[in-house]
Amino acid sequence: MTRSSRRSFLHQASQAGLLAGVPAWALLDARQAIAQTASSKNTITAVLNPEPPTLVSFSNTAGTSVTVSSKVVEGLLEYDHDLTPRPQLAAAWKVSPDGLEYTFTLRKGVKWHDGKPFVAADAAFSILLAKRYHPRGSATFANLAAAEAVDANTLRLKLAKPAPYLLLALAAGETPILPSHRYQADTALQNPLNAAPIGTGPFRFKQWERGSHIIYERNADYWQKGKPQVATLVFRIVPDIAARLNGFQNKSFDIGDASPIPLSEVPNLGQYPFLATTSEGYEDNAVMAILEFNLEREVFQKPEVRQAIAHAVSREQIRNIAFYGYATPSVSPVSKTSFPRFHLDAKDPYPYDIDKANKLLDAAGYPRKGGGHRFEITLHANPFNEGFKRTAHYIRSALARVGVNVTVREQDPGSYIRSVYTDREFDATVSGVSTMFDPTVGLQRIYWSKSFNRQVPWSNANHYQNPEVDQLLEAAAVEVDVAKRGELFKRFQAIVIKDVPSIALVQVQSVTVYNKRVDGFNKAAAGLRGNLADLLIKGA
Repeated sequence: MTRSSRRSFLHQASQAGLLAGVPAWALLDARQAIAQTASSKNTITAVLNPEPPTLVSFSNTAGTSVTVSSKVVEGLLEYDHDLTPRPQLAAAWKVSPDGLEYTFTLRKGVKWHDGKPFVAADAAFSILLAKRYHPRGSATFANLAAAEAVDANTLRLKLAKPAPYLLLALAAGETPILPSHRYQADTALQNPLNAAPIGTGPFRFKQWERGSHIIYERNADYWQKGKPQVATLVFRIVPDIAARLNGFQNKSFDIGDASPIPLSEVPNLGQYPFLATTSEGYEDNAVMAILEFNLEREVFQKPEVRQAIAHAVSREQIRNIAFYGYATPSVSPVSKTSFPRFHLDAKDPYPYDIDKANKLLDAAGYPRKGGGHRFEITLHANPFNEGFKRTAHYIRSALARVGVNVTVREQDPGSYIRSVYTDREFDATVSGVSTMFDPTVGLQRIYWSKSFNRQVPWSNANHYQNPEVDQLLEAAAVEVDVAKRGELFKRFQAIVIKDVPSIALVQVQSVTVYNKRVDGFNKAAAGLRGNLADLLIKGA
């Protein structure tokens, strides 16, 4: 590329809005690297935001990490849209009548990308690693007593107590199977393969240019012969939402999930006949937007303050203002659409009522001072969804009406995790919690006192401690009778709705935007977060 052509490219990119937050040198390198892979028509470009903190999701459940991890590193199972398990690295499985022993027959002839054979010892190692490091691992595998390789192709899991959700916890993004010959358990978090993964999946890692792009290439030795049909999969990291919209409109981007464009623009996509949207592919990932209080802060140790804030915010306003209608208000933290038998259809004990909010704050000992302010808090916005940021700014405006001065902090993912979970330098946060495929796996970590761990993100940011809640969650985790489990979960919800350690706000309706030339990305419940072995380009 000549100097003049570089200047021309930079000018065009700037005019298109694609330079936002990206250094010029990174754009040039990205342009050159991507141009080499895109010379073939058999390339699909997906858009990511924010940049994943890691490319392997065994220790981090950040949404973009799950998305990129599962293309290279697979799981034992995957799931239909109704969450029925189906084979991936496990060809077959059986569960003992007492629910205490799971036996998996693994696929033969599968190879790691470095040429070594995949064996049962890899699966046993990876499951124990997930129990140790995964943010949900302590809950998911709480009853796991042993994971052992019976022989090269047979894995046996032994449980101390039943885990009725276990078969639904073995997807690639949730419990990735890693090459045990390339990892050591004690140093797994520092392993360089977390940034350059080796797996068994349909795509091989090629390059990660931080701040710019990730490139995967077709695995010619993939165990599903003839798949994938796509030669190259490029993930472009684009923080600016307007630039993402421009990229779809000018055909630079082929696909993106988790509502990659402004939701206000989704109805206008009809003027681009080559674009389409879908809300399928999130069945295993129902996301609740929640307001979490740091209960270590003196102000939030007073229930009246938390109740007042609950009275001061309107779920309907959040639905319309922050999510443009693509959300459903919910008082309960368990998804009604995903788990109708477990969801508590509760009446809001703290409905929107500004007068009531003001009276509670007065009674709590926080009268208005000069300027009308009672106290100040810092509100952190989870960076993984633009709707969370908009919700934080809405809450700032809503609380100003009752005299609470809110400073909203927007950070990159790493800084957000450090501030909220590691350093605990926050007063409250607007975040999202996924109930995943079962409340024990997805939701228990938020309310279970034993899941509080400053080294593990996405787990009990509130530092909530309630022995009765602990008992109910622990009982539900081992109850095999569906009706009894439902009653336990409903009792748990009734308590946390009243206690308000956090406030469930809305269930988010995520949208995938894609170019109609792309197909095969939505064959499983995980959608774009699946392994994409069936990904193809129409007519290619």
